[in-house]
Amino acid sequence: MKNADLDWDAYGRDVIAGKIVVCKWVRRAVERHYRDLEHGHKRGLVFSDAHARHVLAFFDFLKHSKDKWAGSTFELSPWQAFWLAVLFGWLRADGTRRFRKAYWEVARKNGKSTLLSGVGLYLLIGDGIAGAEVYTAATKLDQAKIVHEEAKRMVMQSTVLRKHLRIVKNDILLPGTANTYKPLGADAGTHDGLNPHGAIIDELHAHPSRALWDVIESASGSRSQPLMFAITTAGFNAEGSICIEQRNYVRRILEEAIDDDAYFGVIYTLDGYDGQEEDDKDNWSDPAVWIKANPNLGLSVFADNLAESVRVAENEPLAQANLKTKRFNIWVKAAHLWMQMDRWKACGKTYTLDDLRDVVAVYGGLDLASTSDLCSLGLQFILKDGTRALWGKHYLPEDVALDKENPNHRLYLVWKEQGWLTLTPGNVTDYEFIKSDAKKLLDRFPIEEIAFDRWNSSQLVTDLMNEGANMVAFGQGFASMSPAMKEFDRLIKGCQLIHPNDPVMTWAMSNVVATKDPAGNVKPDKAKSANKIDPAVAQIMACGRAALATIEPVLETAFVGL
Repeated sequence: MKNADLDWDAYGRDVIAGKIVVCKWVRRAVERHYRDLEHGHKRGLVFSDAHARHVLAFFDFLKHSKDKWAGSTFELSPWQAFWLAVLFGWLRADGTRRFRKAYWEVARKNGKSTLLSGVGLYLLIGDGIAGAEVYTAATKLDQAKIVHEEAKRMVMQSTVLRKHLRIVKNDILLPGTANTYKPLGADAGTHDGLNPHGAIIDELHAHPSRALWDVIESASGSRSQPLMFAITTAGFNAEGSICIEQRNYVRRILEEAIDDDAYFGVIYTLDGYDGQEEDDKDNWSDPAVWIKANPNLGLSVFADNLAESVRVAENEPLAQANLKTKRFNIWVKAAHLWMQMDRWKACGKTYTLDDLRDVVAVYGGLDLASTSDLCSLGLQFILKDGTRALWGKHYLPEDVALDKENPNHRLYLVWKEQGWLTLTPGNVTDYEFIKSDAKKLLDRFPIEEIAFDRWNSSQLVTDLMNEGANMVAFGQGFASMSPAMKEFDRLIKGCQLIHPNDPVMTWAMSNVVATKDPAGNVKPDKAKSANKIDPAVAQIMACGRAALATIEPVLETAFVGL
């Protein structure tokens, strides 16, 4: 059957129906597509089956060049056909492609490089863009050339493409046009003049810095529908890397912690390896879960070969790290996001401050961070039944929110309009806004303490003390933070904590990366965290102080209408 005639949607339907074993990230990516089919039109998104089938039909012109498949037509696997259709089928209201960045993570031997070469050729000749510049990008030009060779072989194997394309050394050209497809290395000197329509990035985990990613991203700004397409396996000890940054960003999209209609992502891996202490980890030696990281199992990934690798790793511990990373796509020694967002979301309720009545006590945390960045006052209301109800006030200089170069620019403005974020005039946070809000809360509720970072203390702390607030210095090291974070985690797991679905707080929680010491103590790591975490830190400090109080719960709810 030709790729163009495939029932490409069958894979997604089977995932939803539970007929195909997948990890939670794949399931959420599939659910995102079907959710957008139902609601995407409200955001100006349209799905075009014709565009989806157009990219699938292009693969009918391509042939494999290696092993037993050499010379045969590229028959897309069900999972490949589905994701290609989703990636290229979604359009914006103006008819241009919806997705401008794509991140695919899958274990080795699942046809990553071959698929990427086909996508690169499609962007060159099938996308209908005049003067399309497409690049196979790598940290070194020699490496980019190696990956790029597969695209060249595809052209030479295809009688149709050979008629239309010309190969000159490393470049693939469309004669009579300015369309080019060439390798690009970060070590190739200046990148002035780049105007990429497409960038194909294989094994993003191997990039030691974000330099090449940033160059391509900034250079594609004038294109009508550029696409940065990265496929990678997991890596080793990649804390702070561009790959971990993009992976965590995709995770937060799939968890619905943030919205980004322009970013596509899917992660094939085993379940239970993404958090500090995740429960129900998949056993990597169990053949039943291998398909979660290897969607091409039985096609280009052979069960007997994988079983032999597992047998060796079981007997040779030193081989386990490489097996987990490359064959099961499990990151080794990477920084992990702290909060399990499923549990966080399950604790969400709809309530306002007016719903909080007859509280036993209130504990606060104040994270002032930098005067030119996000600040937060977090409160935890202890109710008569022992439940903790969270509330937060968040502040940001208006100039920061209006700066279009700030990657959070759009989010800040949305939250301001929704009433969750207070913008203060100028380029530094006006602490008078925080002082005014804190005074109103002090007058209204029995706030026992407000914890603050002693290293970021300011005149505001003194002013609040003069207003009657009991301000308590709270260390940011393991000694203070670890008990607070573990208590917070315990409350989340026990559904003893609720929050008002505050998107700023949810976003901050989804960003927190925790550092662990040899004794198992944890603390937030702002430097390694995915983005701003100040609202989360404020709540952690509040939780730490509240945990020290001894309060007898009574069997009476303090909520009205929940």
